[in-house]
This record gives sequence, structure tokens and C-alpha cells, in this order.
Amino acid sequence: MSRARTSAGPGADRRVPVVLLVPALVGLALLVVPMAGLAWRAPWGRFPELLTSDSVLTALRLSVTTATSATVLSVLCGVPLAWLLARGDFPGRALLRGLVTVPLVLPPVIGGVALLVAFGRQGVIGGWLDRTFGLSLPFTTGAVVLSQAFVAMPYLVIAVEGAFRGADRRYEDVAATLGASAWTVFRRITLPAVLPGVAAGAVLCWARALGEFGATITFAGSFPGTTRTLPLEAYVAIGAGDTDMAIVLSLMMIVVSVVILVGLRERWVNVR
Repeated sequence: MSRARTSAGPGADRRVPVVLLVPALVGLALLVVPMAGLAWRAPWGRFPELLTSDSVLTALRLSVTTATSATVLSVLCGVPLAWLLARGDFPGRALLRGLVTVPLVLPPVIGGVALLVAFGRQGVIGGWLDRTFGLSLPFTTGAVVLSQAFVAMPYLVIAVEGAFRGADRRYEDVAATLGASAWTVFRRITLPAVLPGVAAGAVLCWARALGEFGATITFAGSFPGTTRTLPLEAYVAIGAGDTDMAIVLSLMMIVVSVVILVGLRERWVNVR
């Protein structure tokens, strides 16, 4: 059989040419087979033992705490930034949007180096913090939060900017005409209208922060209880030859990612 059928609407040619179907199946295999391999190789009988080990529970608590903190930071800074990109009218807006989304394509390790240069003890900001307040960020839990926010905030900004652009501005115009201040319009009308987009962006941001590895290990290091998050715990397990532990942690991260992405599928990719 040389053709498959899709679920297109009535009257459409729902046959898929083999020239498209074959590479699609190859791509699907490339994406799914490695995850299926983890499930096949997983030590299912040892799952409870491995998941409740002290090192995993410590890394889990740290990961949830830092990812949540990074998400809160991203919301506080990212929502105003998304509003500026969506509603602002100023020279260089396209360049600013490009800079904001650079972490999406930047190798995470390079992001960690950039954070070290900015917030290290000799860095542009870090040096001032050290001299003024005696505060050193690298290799601390705060460094984990900054690393996660650096790589995850663009996901929130993109989602929220789209929500701001799609919001109906007529109610805002009416409120402004009636004398409401810009802050009142934003707080009482604009923000409630885009809250679903903010929520979706925050969840996606949290998931990305939870899985952050490269920038974290470069800027924060890997210290148990302080900076060793779940991805770093899996990396340490691989280095120690504990393949079972690495597989269990990998599967746990995959399940979290799949649940979140499936839950956000309609808002993020607009499919059913």
C-alpha cells in the first residue's frame, strides 16, 4: 500500500504520499526510539528504591524549589518585558526581541560562561555585589535560580507576548477614555485577559527550568544539597557507572515533560 490517509476535512485529498510518509516515520523513530529504549532498559523492580534514595530526594527538593523560584522571577520580569515587546513602539524593538530569545538557541554551557562573566566575583555585576554587600553568587543555590531563569524566561516571554498581541484592546481603550490610568488599565483589564497565556508560559518555563543542565553546572557547579539538581544527579550517576539511577532519573524527567507538553498542546502548538 503506497498511500496513507490523514484526518483532513471533507472534500480534501486525505492521502499522504510515500515520499512524505517514509521520512516522517524515520523522524518519528529518531525521536521516540531513544525514549522507548530507556523504558525497555529501565530497572522497574528497583524504581521505588532508587526514587526514594536520599540523593534523589535531595536533588528533587532542590530542583522543585529552584525551578519554582526561577519561574517566579521569570514571571515578575518576563511579563513586563513581553508587554514592552508586544505593545511598545521604539527603535530597536526587533533587536531587543532577538536578544531576549538568544538563550533559546545558545548552547547552555555558553550561557553559563556568560553568567560567570556577568555575576562572578570579578564580573560586571558580581564584582559590585561582592565589594558592596559581600555577596558571591557563583556555586550557590542562587546561581542555580539565575541559570534556570536565564534559559527558561524566553519561553514565557514568547507565550505572553503572543497573548498580549492577541488580546482585544477595545476594552483598554474604553477604560482609558473613562479616565483610568495606564497602570489601572493594565492591572484590571489587560492582565486578566492574558492570564491564560501567562499561566501556559509559566508552566512551560517551569518545565524548562527543571531540566536545565549546562548553564547550571558551569555557573553553579554540582554540590549535593546546594546546586545538584535532578539533571546533574543523573550526570553524576552516569559518571559513577550507576546506569540504573541515570535511567530512572531520565524517565522521571521525560514523564514530567510529556505531561506538561500534552497539557499545553492546544495553546502551544494549536493542535488537538
